[in-house]
Formats: sequence, C-alpha cells, structure tokens
Amino acid sequence: MISQKARYAFKALIALSRSGPNVSRQARDLATAEQIPQSFLEQILLELRRAGLVGSRRGRDGGHVLLKDPAKITLGQVLRLIDGPVAPLTCLSRTAYRRCDDCADEAACGLRGVFAQAYGATLEVLERVSIADAGAAGGGGVSKVVAGKRSPKLAVTSTVPEL
Repeated sequence: MISQKARYAFKALIALSRSGPNVSRQARDLATAEQIPQSFLEQILLELRRAGLVGSRRGRDGGHVLLKDPAKITLGQVLRLIDGPVAPLTCLSRTAYRRCDDCADEAACGLRGVFAQAYGATLEVLERVSIADAGAAGGGGVSKVVAGKRSPKLAVTSTVPEL
C-alpha cells in the first residue's frame, strides 16, 4: 500500500504537469485545488525539489514548477523517492536488497517466486506509466494508458487469481 504522502506527491506532480511547461503554481493554490494540507504539501514539495523534479521561483509570479519533462518521471521513480523501496520482500528489492534471515535457499523459495511474479507485474506498470500519462488519463484512469503500453510478454490483470 502506498502512503498518503506518496498519493499527495502524485497529485501535486500531476497538477503541475497539467499546468503546462514553465508555469508556476503556488503551494497554497495547489493545496486548495488538490485538497492536500498545505504544510504537508510544502514538505513534499521540498523533497521533490531536493530530488530535482520540482523547482521554485520567487516573486510575484513565483511558485513551484516541474523541472523535468513529466513524460520522463515515472510513477515508480516517485514512489521510491517518497516511500522508499517498493518490493514486497527485501530479497526482491533493487535498491535495498537484503537476504531474508529465515531463508536457506532463495532459488528454491516458493514464497519468493510468487512474490517475484507479483512484484514484476507491478513494477512493469510503475516504471512504464509517467506523470504525464497519469495526468492525461484524467477521469478514465491510468488503466487505458497502461493497456495501450502493455508489454506483449506480460498481461497485467486487475483481478487476483485463485491459488
């Protein structure tokens, strides 16, 4: 499950991307429009600024602006930035790998195999869908965007298969 902080980060980035290139938005206006507590949003924007995704401008037309093309910012990149590793098990993490303490053999671990498949499917979507895609999807949801970009190797479904 993603954190509320990550949800707010996504909402802020999507709102900035919809504003257009080089258009500044004040934190107060973003907070009101996206229904995000302003003090929490300012903390999130600071984190996004430190990562080089968002910049800030001073002055009358000041505010926050996207520094990167929203088509090049993936949901996975933002999720890792805000929430940390997205892998369900430490032995699957790309950024925080750690062998499970109770696992004698990773190659023979059935639990790892099942979670590796689920993680792979999730990661494929998170790394393929950008902030621009999410913003363009609007009320139709990202599912239309994902369906159009689906890899022929992997079909991601929205239902949980019976085990």
